[in-house]
Amino acid sequence: MKKKLNVIATAVLLASITASYAYASSSTDETPEVATSTSVAATQEDTSATTSTETSTDSSTTDTSATVEAPPEGTPPDGEPPSGKPGEGSDSYTDNGTAKYTQSGKSVTLSKQTMAADQTDQSIVKVTDSGKLTLTKSNLTKKGATSSDDYSNFYGLNAGVLAASASTIQLSDSTVKTDADGANAVFATGEGSTINVKDVSIQTSANSSRGLDATLKGTVNATNVKIKTAGEHSAAIATDRGNGTITVTKATGKTTGKGSPGIYSTGTITVSNSDLKATGSEAAVIEGRNSITVHNTSLSGEVDRGVMLYQSFSGDAEVGTSVFTMNGGTLTAKAGPIFYSTNTEAVINLKGAALKGNTGVLLNVAADRWGTTGSNGADVTLNADNQTLPGSITADKISSITANLKNKTTLKGAINSGNTAKSVALTLDQTSKWVVTADSYLTILTDSDAKLSNIVDNGHTIYYDANASANSWLNGETIILSGGGKLTPVSN
Repeated sequence: MKKKLNVIATAVLLASITASYAYASSSTDETPEVATSTSVAATQEDTSATTSTETSTDSSTTDTSATVEAPPEGTPPDGEPPSGKPGEGSDSYTDNGTAKYTQSGKSVTLSKQTMAADQTDQSIVKVTDSGKLTLTKSNLTKKGATSSDDYSNFYGLNAGVLAASASTIQLSDSTVKTDADGANAVFATGEGSTINVKDVSIQTSANSSRGLDATLKGTVNATNVKIKTAGEHSAAIATDRGNGTITVTKATGKTTGKGSPGIYSTGTITVSNSDLKATGSEAAVIEGRNSITVHNTSLSGEVDRGVMLYQSFSGDAEVGTSVFTMNGGTLTAKAGPIFYSTNTEAVINLKGAALKGNTGVLLNVAADRWGTTGSNGADVTLNADNQTLPGSITADKISSITANLKNKTTLKGAINSGNTAKSVALTLDQTSKWVVTADSYLTILTDSDAKLSNIVDNGHTIYYDANASANSWLNGETIILSGGGKLTPVSN
């Protein structure tokens, strides 16, 4: 009997060796399956926690490894992740890396934590699979660069605090500091993923490390936050691929890196009662069919221009109308025009905002390095309500501007003084005024004041297109204006 058992054991051992060899051999041709564990809901890689309260009956464990997630289906490419960007809005790549504290599902409350992540592609905190984490009075630090800027920008790889797959994080009375490339501080990715931030100080030091970031329909809500970023491409507040929604109230922010505006939107961003300053970039940038809305907020940009509205065709933003809305507050452009638009359709809505520029140009609309040469201008509508508009309006031969002035708005500047625009249309209500500073060219002029007394010409000539049907009320005439200038048809 003993001999028979030995024979059986030997056979089992040989079969096991044969199976292992066959599995190892096949792994060079196809991706092996990776089992995902559902028994561990949350792991923490050290024992630095001082207070932890769970609100579910599941257990949380301390381990030296983070939860392993299954890779996407199919065979991955050889070598490093691609340097290019996935298709627009793609969420097929879901590996957000490891984390010092990982939570899958459950509801957990933590307080007075000190957590530090220092590995490549390692977040400080990551919550997935509809998990809910409340984290208060904690100090979170991050070192260790990303292995892929794209995956950090789109999916939150290497982020400080990360919410994914419909999870929610409540973060308050805490600090988040990152000092590594591709280490965004607070990052929500995927529909249903939300991070609520209150009374939090954020500081990032390296490149591609934004303060607040949301992608793929993720959401970030922030109140009373302080944000400082020092690296390139590190906006204080940003959305990236696949849209995101960020709402901020009472924030102070300063960015010093190249290409790091106070706000960068490829989604929907609303900021109220805040102060944001960019010393190495524009104050705000909108790409594609997305928006920025600011209320009673101070925005300042020291490089290139104040606000830029454009389309890069990188795949980060859907093609469509960029919309910038500003109610109250102050916008300062220390270089270039206050507003600049290229390769897109755009709408600028202003009401009671103080605009400050150093170049004498309010709005420039023109082709640039993005898009197809010959069709990469912009079409911009400027709506001004109870607004002072300082500076001239200019456009190139493939760009158009429509300016609508109402409710005691005053424009102080020339319009299309070089006669370079494809078209320019100006509408004045009876309460609004245009103070002309140089000869100007309009395609269409609409004025509720038939006497044109709301045009302060300062002796300059305003040309209009007598062939445009919208100008029929002018009867193709030359009209002498009150300041000695004239409104006259342009010579073809």
